[in-house]
Amino acid sequence: MLLGSSFASPFTQLHLSPSPNAGPGARPAAGLVRIEAAKQLTGRVVTTKANKTVGVEVVRLKQHPKYHRREKIKKKYQAHDPDNQFKVGDVVELVRSRPISKTKHFLAVPVPPRDTRRKAQLLPPLESQSGQESAADETAT
Repeated sequence: MLLGSSFASPFTQLHLSPSPNAGPGARPAAGLVRIEAAKQLTGRVVTTKANKTVGVEVVRLKQHPKYHRREKIKKKYQAHDPDNQFKVGDVVELVRSRPISKTKHFLAVPVPPRDTRRKAQLLPPLESQSGQESAADETAT
């Protein structure tokens, strides 16, 4: 069963699981409800000194309890990088996994870079631009 919650973010899904020995389609017992929340974070790699491990800094906004301003909160997580493919400054997504070591509970997954020129890609090329490209191609051959 899938539940929504007012205290969870809109991207968090809560699952209610029945007891392990219950049959399919069984309702969860009152005292045996287990709540599983999917946790995915996005951050920037800040260190790659350890083998198969990256340090990822996740920045989020939190409202101050007294002044009600939003302030940046930074937290650093250790994530598993089996191929040592990430460099400092890469943006990665952290996916929760089984505990790999004492401090590693996440797996680092690459995030495709955001394209700031997306609007230009969606629009068709101008006729003057396409004419210049074809003229350049003819002179090159």
